[in-house]
Amino acid sequence: MSRKHPIISITGSSGAGTTSVKKTFEQIFFREKVNAVYIEGDAFHRYDRAEMRTQMAKEAERGNKHFSHFSPETNLFEELERAFRDYGETGTATTRHYVHDAEESALHGAAPGTFTEWERLPENSDLLFYEGLHGAVVTDKVNVARYADLKIGVVPVINLEWIQKLHRDRSARGYSTEAVTDTILRRMPDYIHYICPQFTETDINFQRVPTVDTSNPFIARWIPTPDESMVVIRFKNPRGIDFPYLLSMLPHSWMSRANSIVCPGAKLDLAMQLILTPLIMQLIERKRNLK
Repeated sequence: MSRKHPIISITGSSGAGTTSVKKTFEQIFFREKVNAVYIEGDAFHRYDRAEMRTQMAKEAERGNKHFSHFSPETNLFEELERAFRDYGETGTATTRHYVHDAEESALHGAAPGTFTEWERLPENSDLLFYEGLHGAVVTDKVNVARYADLKIGVVPVINLEWIQKLHRDRSARGYSTEAVTDTILRRMPDYIHYICPQFTETDINFQRVPTVDTSNPFIARWIPTPDESMVVIRFKNPRGIDFPYLLSMLPHSWMSRANSIVCPGAKLDLAMQLILTPLIMQLIERKRNLK
């Protein structure tokens, strides 16, 4: 953690909706004139797309049916921890981009499924923003979580997370239902050991809960809409959170526990704006007061 160079990390599994949350942060940064620099979680995968397929085939031949993008073996955890530490100490760090598709290929000048070259982040930024799988990961070798000043978890209930992943991977990436299902099964041990524990490290978790039947996510034809869901917002440390104000600003919301508030799914963006804007500005004011 750094008063001079604060770090915000957004953590969620594949299909959880972290990209949508990133857009909310970008709106806040734009409105409040916060100069943020960005690190993408995918940039710290160990293998590019072709290399990952090769490694998966090798592991399958060895009998390893659970080789996945969630594990330390397939990610550069030490380099990610170093990037967080370096930014906190100096205000810059080394990162790169993973190129997902043709649109990003045109932007970065690299083939889809590959990485760009490593490069330094611009200097003189207000904060670092991370969005990806491992923004609060802790293992026996690394502790990324300790370097982030504000850690946010995006955690739909598991069936909803799978529905979102199935729909995204089929529509945007052309995968079959069977292929996505195999991926979910292959990742499950690493999901339990490296994704779930991060949500005890996060400061705030946003968990969307559908109010329609999602009993069999593998045959769901639609993703439940915001109006068909509620959001559970859990604060690790509720001290200083103005719950009466939030309840007054979020119609039909209520407190389910002393550290949790529940609001309609359609109010998620508003809830994030109300909760996160003052927390972000606290980090910025703390930074500016050091000058």
